[in-house]
Amino acid sequence: MSTHEEAGKGLATAVTEAATNPWLIAIVVALAAFMEVLDTTIANVSLNYIAGGLGVSEDEASWVVTTYLVANAIIVTATSYLANSFGRKTFFLVCLGLFTVSSVLCGMAWNLQALLLFRVLQGFGGGGMVPVAQSILADSFPAAKRGQAFALFGVAVVVAPAVGPTLGGWISDNISWQWCFLINGPVGAVSMVLVYMLVKEVRPAGTRVRFDWVGFILVAAFLGALEFVLDRGQQDDWFGSNFIITCTCISALAVLLLIPWEASRRNPVVDLRMMTTRQFGSCFLVMLATGAILLATTQFLPQLVQGSFGYTATWAGLVLSPGGVVTLVMMFVTGLLSTRVQPKYLIAIGATIIALSMYVMTNINPDSAFWFFVKARMLTSVGLPLVFVPILAASYDGIPPHKTDLASALLNAARNTGGSIGVSLASNVLAHRAQFHQSSLASHAIPSGIPYQQTMQQLMHYFAAQGSSIGQAQQQAIAWIGQQIQAQASLLAYIDVFWTLMLVSAAAVPLALLLRKVKLGGEVHLGH
Repeated sequence: MSTHEEAGKGLATAVTEAATNPWLIAIVVALAAFMEVLDTTIANVSLNYIAGGLGVSEDEASWVVTTYLVANAIIVTATSYLANSFGRKTFFLVCLGLFTVSSVLCGMAWNLQALLLFRVLQGFGGGGMVPVAQSILADSFPAAKRGQAFALFGVAVVVAPAVGPTLGGWISDNISWQWCFLINGPVGAVSMVLVYMLVKEVRPAGTRVRFDWVGFILVAAFLGALEFVLDRGQQDDWFGSNFIITCTCISALAVLLLIPWEASRRNPVVDLRMMTTRQFGSCFLVMLATGAILLATTQFLPQLVQGSFGYTATWAGLVLSPGGVVTLVMMFVTGLLSTRVQPKYLIAIGATIIALSMYVMTNINPDSAFWFFVKARMLTSVGLPLVFVPILAASYDGIPPHKTDLASALLNAARNTGGSIGVSLASNVLAHRAQFHQSSLASHAIPSGIPYQQTMQQLMHYFAAQGSSIGQAQQQAIAWIGQQIQAQASLLAYIDVFWTLMLVSAAAVPLALLLRKVKLGGEVHLGH
């Protein structure tokens, strides 16, 4: 045999081994998932730039976030059927290609209408990527290493929402908002090449089933309308808005029709029987809570330090950054622990740690320093991986291989919907409790009261010493007291938000303990 032939065979063997290396596959699909999840938050801090660039109001620009979430929610339940019909690799490549092309088009959008259209396409592409990525990982790794694989995948899903606002703010400040989307172009192109080379096509054996179009339309109406309600409710004054009332009615009617329809289907788009099992049903609810905590804390902690403590966008990002490093380390630690400790116990411990971190955040005061917020965020970042990785592994226990895609889609729907619920809940608590505390504090600032009069006198003397007239000094003193009341009311409202999130985290503990024990380091149990 010639040297050239031997070299050729050696190269072919190396390529074959690389293509069958599940860790390379895990890195590639995690990179694609990171891009998709990043885009759920990267545009949030760029809305004022987008509004200015396209000549629209910031409220109109906020539809850039809403349309993406709605499109994401609509497509996610159809991914199981589409992946089974066209093959996971083919469907994943189509979704990745659509996501990449539409991202570039978003960066090139000439008006708001074009941008919203491209964001819808981006949401459709992204919504199909993450569930199929989970299915590819679940089938690429043996049960003994599945927890470690999901740990790598979890880095993308948990770290990306925290990176999004920081990266989006920096890009918008220093380059332009268009690059928040254009950045996906080269990364997506490289990911497509790697997926094509490394991932094997998987098509399920057996007869191709008919798609449950009625079920899909009902699920799409339910989740899509619900996303509109959750994302726009606070801005549109909830049920003071006819649009919100209409969306609520559509969502409620859709779910009422969905339950009997899906329960009577042989091949439903949403398997309600799976949802009602102790194992998967508990995992679904815990994932809802995890999504709520992840997105709510990621959005409201930077908002708190910027609004109440005067941090710049860069310093607000630095509050989150050390937590991202902790998450990265803890993902791999949790991956190793998942081969030795039952998922139910890891999830319960993780949820307890998150609840503790939320309790720590209820101790904020006007003198809280930078490191107080960093340490609290790092504590949250210890708990999140202990929940996220085991919940993925535990949810597949008892799921037949042909339902892996459906399970992945439902878990991602839970994470996305939970995130929207968490943000909406936190926004609502913040708005209403701020009003409550402002009224309560104002009721104690009685002009006839001695403390109020003493404070007024001190302030008037101070402003008069700065060169103001008596009348100006009085107005400035009144304005200063009003600002202090508003600032304290806002801080107290944030404390109430963290109390609420603490209760959400604590509720996941008993749900975790309902999970059955799984066989560690062995084959996954496929029974029901």
